[in-house]
Amino acid sequence: MDQQTVIVGPGPLSPADVVAVARGGARVDLSAGALTAMDRSRAVVDALVDDGTPHYGVSTGFGALATRHIPLEQRTQLQRSLIRSHAASSGTEVDREVVRGLMLGRLSTLATGRTGVRPLVASTYAALLNAGITPVIGEYGSLGCSGDLAPLSHVALALMGEGRVRDGAGRLVAASTALAAAGIAPVELREKEGLALINGTDGMLGMLVLASADLHRLLTTADVAAAMSVEGLLGTDAVFAEDLHALRPHPGQLASAANIRALLSGSALLAEQLTSETGRHRYTRVQDAYSLRCAPQVHGAARATLAHADAVAAIELGSAIDNPVITPDGRIESNGNFHGAPVGYVLDFLAIAVADVASMSERRTDRFLDTSRSHGLNAFLAHDPGVDSGHMIAQYTQAGIVSELKRLAAPASVDSIPSSAMQEDHVSMGWAAGLKLRRALDGLTRVLAIEILTAARALDLRDGGAGTAVGPRSSAPITAVRARLRREVEGPGTDRYLAPEIEAARLLVDDGSLLTAARQALPASLR
Repeated sequence: MDQQTVIVGPGPLSPADVVAVARGGARVDLSAGALTAMDRSRAVVDALVDDGTPHYGVSTGFGALATRHIPLEQRTQLQRSLIRSHAASSGTEVDREVVRGLMLGRLSTLATGRTGVRPLVASTYAALLNAGITPVIGEYGSLGCSGDLAPLSHVALALMGEGRVRDGAGRLVAASTALAAAGIAPVELREKEGLALINGTDGMLGMLVLASADLHRLLTTADVAAAMSVEGLLGTDAVFAEDLHALRPHPGQLASAANIRALLSGSALLAEQLTSETGRHRYTRVQDAYSLRCAPQVHGAARATLAHADAVAAIELGSAIDNPVITPDGRIESNGNFHGAPVGYVLDFLAIAVADVASMSERRTDRFLDTSRSHGLNAFLAHDPGVDSGHMIAQYTQAGIVSELKRLAAPASVDSIPSSAMQEDHVSMGWAAGLKLRRALDGLTRVLAIEILTAARALDLRDGGAGTAVGPRSSAPITAVRARLRREVEGPGTDRYLAPEIEAARLLVDDGSLLTAARQALPASLR
């Protein structure tokens, strides 16, 4: 576990806080301000407990059963029954980082003092995170309204000492066993607290923040891949000139073009393609294919989509989402802030961008393999075409992934199935949008890895060498990327077992190693 500590207070979390806790295992502490805010809002709830007036979540049933007044002696049972009945997920267990991101988001909302829970509830919630206890949540169960009810209920169930969890070592155990081993006393929930633990968009928000962190890295990696393909296919870097992109100054496009310019700067291989008399490309073609020439436009549009998603996430990270909510002036009010539409839309929007970036990457890869478009390379980059197949089937793998990404780009958020006896008659499906985006990002990682693997092989062949030698004709950053790849994957030669090489390249894309190699060889940072 990382020893970094994230302080959770009434104010917003940062995306870095979410990544640190969800993915890095950072500890959490509640601020003094959070404890004070929770004490104040709890006093509001306590004042309503026996005032004789029905208050949703305090003295009534839930959802379509909100008209039922619950007597005082049954309210502890009311909260316990709510959590047990709503912990109804099914399917494949979701990833640990998704659960931890969800837990941190809910803890942050509790810390705003707008939910009416006792500080004890939030402190125990934080203790679960710090002990590495991860409730088991199935992939199905959330409709994204009222928030991520089923996933959050599994966490609340663990807080009560019930259900199944993964302990700090990843073992599947009973929640009661894990809590006892960590010295955590189960919580008996009181009025409003069960509802406060489950009415939020925390699961889909956590997935959005984690996806954003990944996509920032992957979009810059896509620029690296595109630059390698331009160089390997003997393209022109003239189309990436700053003044051309200033004519259409979308910020993302400008950043992507600047990256590709920097990555190609000093390429001897590209310089060799220019005639000394005119400085023009010596091949008869006057322009490259769209997958090369328009990379900044597509990658830039994806960056713009990501910027919008980041703006939505920032608002959500500073929000207090519960129903009912305790207002700063002490009112307890029902509301609809738990609806996941704002998050669901951008999760789907990102899946569209991911599919398109991957589709363009696959088209660049395919050009390397076709002798009519590769400008002098062996068919399929094979050592001995006919005897060897080279990267023929690697492109098939890309194509299969891209086809899947197009299906994953179909938006979840346009669907809605009414629930709770038509009380919840329009839902967001944001949780489903988050899960499919995570799968899409895995696909994009693999597609970019295959493009880089293929471009590196082509560049090695251009340099005339087999084995691990890297020739001097690439630009400095592309040479560095090739060298880093060659530490894990051999250079051109007769056909080898290809799946492990694809996996090695995927890992280098996933952990940022190739991007780091490119950055270290550049005088200025990639954007």
